[in-house]
Amino acid sequence: MTDDTRSEPWWIYPPKAEQSAKKLPDPPPWRDFAGQAPEAMPEPEPEPDDIAKRRTGAHQWTGASGFRPDDLDLINAALLLRRPLLVSGPAGIGKSTLAYSIAAELNLGRVLNWTITSRSTLQHGLYHYDAIGRLQEVNLGKGGAGAAADIGRYIRLGPLGTALLPWEQPRVLLVDEIDKCDVDLPNDLLSAFEDGEYYIPELARLAADPGGPGAAHASVIKVLPMHGNERVAIENGHVRARAFPFVIMTSNGEREFPIPFLRRCIRLDLQHADEVWVRRVVARQLGSETVGEGNELIRAFLDKVNDRDQIAVNQLMNALHLVHSTRDNPGSAEKVAHKLMSALDKPTQRP
Repeated sequence: MTDDTRSEPWWIYPPKAEQSAKKLPDPPPWRDFAGQAPEAMPEPEPEPDDIAKRRTGAHQWTGASGFRPDDLDLINAALLLRRPLLVSGPAGIGKSTLAYSIAAELNLGRVLNWTITSRSTLQHGLYHYDAIGRLQEVNLGKGGAGAAADIGRYIRLGPLGTALLPWEQPRVLLVDEIDKCDVDLPNDLLSAFEDGEYYIPELARLAADPGGPGAAHASVIKVLPMHGNERVAIENGHVRARAFPFVIMTSNGEREFPIPFLRRCIRLDLQHADEVWVRRVVARQLGSETVGEGNELIRAFLDKVNDRDQIAVNQLMNALHLVHSTRDNPGSAEKVAHKLMSALDKPTQRP
């Protein structure tokens, strides 16, 4: 990354001052979806202040400066084409932060974060049905028969399921560390990424059997999105996007993905951090004063990066915060700070 001032007229991100209040450009015809909410969709929840502070910096994220113009070309291509962005690069380079920056800069509401593990499935990303909870309330008689019959109280949409709701503006979906997934997940995501829709069978069955027992048999049922308690209406168990979400998938480069999956993505490889980028990240999180005080540690960090040691920027942040917070009574703090920046691929050196 480098601090290049090139800015293209067609870029959406970072937004120009005159664009901040405008609606985002329309997608290409092949990425235009016709999902319509049977009832008005709620406004997306804003990012909680504590999450925004942790993710984009306590001292205010000031845009995309720090990313190379070539990187911004690909980021903006993904935004314009409404294609998933597969971001790879070393730990701590800012892959996840990019999602939070885009959501904040473009006023797209709270990031829908799906952290992937080896047990993650497409079902986990779409929704969760608490059948046991519903059965228990029926058996115990809690809330009355009507409450138990209201199946929507027992369905909570997941991050992918919430992102594909018919929002007026795209939501930002972060699929974090997708290279940890089971071998089947990338292929399972293909239809969701291509068609922008899914079904909830539990609701589809009720809509198909309006004469069955129970009060919940209706074509429109309200369920809970990923965040908050304001329910959204789903018709006939079918969810279809109106504005396809901005999907950012992060990878540490630990595995290869199927060609059909890659064909539907735009790929961005973030390189090792350079001095400009490191100083900007430190300034956003710890303030410009800490940047000036931490010149020695920053140079030591960059030397390790240049020597191809595996080292993450959060190690530098820990070291700088330790030195800054103990500057009145330093003692051995600086010595410990250097130990905190030991290479991850080498044993810790003992004095």
